[in-house]
Amino acid sequence: MKRRALVSVSNKEGIIPFVEGLVKEGFEVVSTGGTKKAIQEAGIPVTGIQDVTGFPEILEGRVKTLHPNIHGGLLAMRDKDDHKAQLEEHNITPIDVVVVNLYPFQQTIAKPGSTFEDAIENIDIGGPSMLRAAAKNHKYVTVVVDPQDYDTVLAELKDGVTAETRRRLAAKVFRHTASYDAVIAEYLTEATGEESPETLTVTYEKKQSLRYGENPHQKATFYKKPLAKDGSIATAVQLHGKELSYNNINDADAALAIVKEFTEPACVAVKHMNPCGVGTGETIEQAYDKAYEADPVSIFGGIIALNKEVDKETALKMKEIFLEIIIAPAFTEEALEVLKEKKNLRLLTVDTTKAEGKEASLTSIHGGLLVQDEDTFSFDEADISVPTKREPTEEEWSALKLAWKVVKHVKSNAIVLANDQMTVGVGAGQMNRVGAAAIALEQASERMEGAVMGSDAFFPMGDTVEAAAKAGVRAIIQPGGSIRDQESIDMADRYDIAMVFTGVRHFKH
Repeated sequence: MKRRALVSVSNKEGIIPFVEGLVKEGFEVVSTGGTKKAIQEAGIPVTGIQDVTGFPEILEGRVKTLHPNIHGGLLAMRDKDDHKAQLEEHNITPIDVVVVNLYPFQQTIAKPGSTFEDAIENIDIGGPSMLRAAAKNHKYVTVVVDPQDYDTVLAELKDGVTAETRRRLAAKVFRHTASYDAVIAEYLTEATGEESPETLTVTYEKKQSLRYGENPHQKATFYKKPLAKDGSIATAVQLHGKELSYNNINDADAALAIVKEFTEPACVAVKHMNPCGVGTGETIEQAYDKAYEADPVSIFGGIIALNKEVDKETALKMKEIFLEIIIAPAFTEEALEVLKEKKNLRLLTVDTTKAEGKEASLTSIHGGLLVQDEDTFSFDEADISVPTKREPTEEEWSALKLAWKVVKHVKSNAIVLANDQMTVGVGAGQMNRVGAAAIALEQASERMEGAVMGSDAFFPMGDTVEAAAKAGVRAIIQPGGSIRDQESIDMADRYDIAMVFTGVRHFKH
């Protein structure tokens, strides 16, 4: 019985050399639509799908391969006599090789101006059906969904594609169709506005293998969303340096999230996913100077994110210390020349002006997944009130806003001390708020003049306020909402501190 291959691809990369190889190995090639036309134009013999089904393509091509002559040829088990008899009875030729990739749904919805109708028309029906049928029957059928596998299959065809290869290719098919369906499901779910569907199917594409995970004994891989938007670490362009590590990626993501809070020139230094220094200024050089001054010890070995182009003067200063990564929208040629002298320093470009859009935050737990909205709540959205006798001065308001932007990104319990241009103390990840305040106050030390305090959650009693007041804090911003708020208010009034309530907390774990 002759060997038959079915070829129908939207991605025609490498398909002509592959089909030529099939024909040389004695395969009859069956194809449809644009793929058939491309094969014919290459001068390769090809059989139309309608010649196999005995039925024309109908409904503008919506129905062409959904036919027993196709699926019988895909699903027949060659070592079963009754299957062979039925194939002969109905004059169905088995299909030995299937080469299919799908309508470009993902590429369609990514296009500016793409409509819902465009998306629906690019949901492939026949393609996934053929792929799944062939993959299910991979004991007998070789199925190829990825052009990267063409050479492997051609190399093995002469002696017969091995069972190991067929199984590997089948697994890839089911990953591919599952991912394809997941993108469609997400698109349609978003279109309906449904927030908590009964099942959640997510898909990610491999970006790179990592040397190891959080620790050297852990394996790790970096995946990105299929439609990841510009302005994220997943879409960053690396200009120089070693490959990113697991910890690098986490820290870089944290740094980028903080620096995007600012429109004025800003610089953020991050260590272990917490900011150790944040500075702003009239120039990016001034912003870096402030971030460095905020904590010149912790910045060593840290990740730096800036929201303006890096110039030579700033690069020369950053070159003086050991840094793991520098992230910026751009680097001048002179800045690149300076920084590339450090061969391991990773330089990334990310457009910090591009908002990624609000994404769901996913946290894995053993046996499950927690899903929540991303915390994008801003100062401008807050229900601001001043419960104390004294209101903040204009300079204090500026400092309070800076502290509020930063404390949102510090691990809870979190306290941030800041003036109107920089952080001066950060207390992160403590088991109680007094402990977080003590760390921040100790770090600020002699730089307390004009400092304000930001807290990610309310004060359950007045002790933190009193400690801040005795250290020189002049204003505090916090969510409020404790049943003992009055105790904190009275303590603030006792020390002539201005206190601002936002009504919204910013826990971060």
